[in-house]
Amino acid sequence: MEDHRSHNGHMISFDNSPASLPHMILGSIHGDPKMQKLLYQQFAAKMYAVCLRYAKNEADAEDILQEGFTKAFRNLDKFRGDGYFEGWLRKIIVRTAISHFRNGVRKINAHQNIFDCTLEDKGHNVLDKLAEKDLVGIVTKLPPGYRKVFMLYVIEGYNHKEIAGILGCSEGNCKSQLNRSRTQLRKMLRKSA
Repeated sequence: MEDHRSHNGHMISFDNSPASLPHMILGSIHGDPKMQKLLYQQFAAKMYAVCLRYAKNEADAEDILQEGFTKAFRNLDKFRGDGYFEGWLRKIIVRTAISHFRNGVRKINAHQNIFDCTLEDKGHNVLDKLAEKDLVGIVTKLPPGYRKVFMLYVIEGYNHKEIAGILGCSEGNCKSQLNRSRTQLRKMLRKSA
């Protein structure tokens, strides 16, 4: 049986089971701590993995996770239900991680040269040979500015214009940071091979 309830003009559809995602969302919007806890438990592990990709250490990742969920719960009424909740939550977590990162690091120089480098090496893509967790392990060794742009572009799928908007820098700077990160990754991969 499906029930349709409106919140702020948006229809949310759910199946009346107490643990369905729409039920957890609606309950959380209305401040039900049980529903908030269930919602947190359902997504915390996946979002923590995202946080670890951006954080310097586990403590920072935990801080980002908590701050991100706090923001998500404050803005839950803005989730319209017309997309995937996990994607909506992930964007909040990523932006929180970037904000956290930005507050701890001075701004990157926007006038750096743009290099045309790739990870391609003699027709073989080194990244194809690595498992995602291996790649993330190597990427976390990049300098913070390089890692941030690389993660947003390669892992999260943002384009240079979007990254520039998120980080408050020029598209050219984003391209430069990405290319420099690729060059450094190539060096690290050759050392580990």
